[in-house]
Amino acid sequence: MTSLSHQMAQFALNLQYEDIPAEAIKEAKRFLLDSIGCALAAVKNEDMQAMYRFTEKLGGTPEATLIGTGLRTNAPNAALMNCLLTRALDYNDIYWEQDPSHPSDIIGAALAAAEANGKNGRDALVAIMIAYELEMRWCHAAEPGVREVGWHHATLTQFVSPLVAGRMYDLDIDQMVAATGISGSSHFTLGGVVAGHLTNMKNTADPLASQAGVIAAMMAREGYEGPVEVIEGKEGLIEVLNNVEWRTDWLLKGLGHEFMITQCSYKAFPTEALTHQPISAALQVCREHGIAAEDVAEILVETTTRGADILSDPSKFAPKTKETADHSLPYVIAAAVADGNVLPDSFSDEKLKDPRIWDLLSKIKVVADPEIDALFPGVKRARVSITTTGGSTHTAQVDHAKGSPQNPMSDEEIVAKFRANAEGVVSTQRQDEIIETTWKFEDVEDIGMYMRLLVSE
Repeated sequence: MTSLSHQMAQFALNLQYEDIPAEAIKEAKRFLLDSIGCALAAVKNEDMQAMYRFTEKLGGTPEATLIGTGLRTNAPNAALMNCLLTRALDYNDIYWEQDPSHPSDIIGAALAAAEANGKNGRDALVAIMIAYELEMRWCHAAEPGVREVGWHHATLTQFVSPLVAGRMYDLDIDQMVAATGISGSSHFTLGGVVAGHLTNMKNTADPLASQAGVIAAMMAREGYEGPVEVIEGKEGLIEVLNNVEWRTDWLLKGLGHEFMITQCSYKAFPTEALTHQPISAALQVCREHGIAAEDVAEILVETTTRGADILSDPSKFAPKTKETADHSLPYVIAAAVADGNVLPDSFSDEKLKDPRIWDLLSKIKVVADPEIDALFPGVKRARVSITTTGGSTHTAQVDHAKGSPQNPMSDEEIVAKFRANAEGVVSTQRQDEIIETTWKFEDVEDIGMYMRLLVSE
């Protein structure tokens, strides 16, 4: 029997644009536009400016373009920077079953590899589709997910990104398997990057795994080899991560026939995914009952054990960095109640010191509800009860976040989010051009031309 990496590589090689349903192609373009908007919104961030300087110092063959600055560098460097820009605000897509993932974290690698190899829009859309179809299946492959036993989901991305890049590098089947082995035996990521006090690595782990795939594809193209049974072989993934039940049938389930991209979710808030239902519930209570921050005596948030543990540990009640704040359930609830929404500027240095938010933090209690746990991951319920200084208590319950397949964002809402993110980076006229070109991405002949539209004005 051929190895699992061989069978997934065969899918990546065989997938043709003409075989992809129109609704899946449309979703790929929607996620592309959403991701580009998230990237543009991040270009001026201090941490991204540091990474721009770092990338420029690396140099590299000028074959792929950086979003924002327009610097041309080699494909691996461009992949890391552009994937990181997409990820930086925690505003891009989310798919969460046994494991969470952000398949759009790989889009920057697909574009960099496509540009470096002279591919067109249809080619790049196929690469994006490979990323979503494989990444989302990995989220079902372990029970509980690897995140539950201490590993970050970049551990899964390392098996997907080489196949995305490899398709753009025209690798043959043996080279694709080699690339999977190279990447898949070198980028296991500790869950500690998203635990406790968070640092820049929270956003960087998955982009590094995406970059690893480009490097692995380039190595394999030169004849370099990697383990051919990196998943099921001796001391491979399954044998080493043996404190979960592996369901490897999920990795191949419906590949090429059932397109899962339509089940991925968008983010209406630039925060960790499990905060979205509580934010929505808190906003609902405040809007329905006219509650302002000054009216609040107590806020009770009932959520999953994951939400109460990872997102509400002591460090999350006193966040000092953006990375900790956007993964802090108490902070985002306080920001929502104080300001009536949660937006990218909710995590500015000024906002992190806002006395209205800090006053609310001390009034928030987060508890795990076993009944809510029993519904997870099919339903990601949250319940928020706000007690006012007048003694009245109001509650709202939300099961499906805005942007999920059960509560979808329209094309108009995707465009509005893109424009809000791109404002101040590119002109309204350029925004129009990016939107029009993305909706017709299959007609793009030169990926480099598209990438040049994404340069800050």
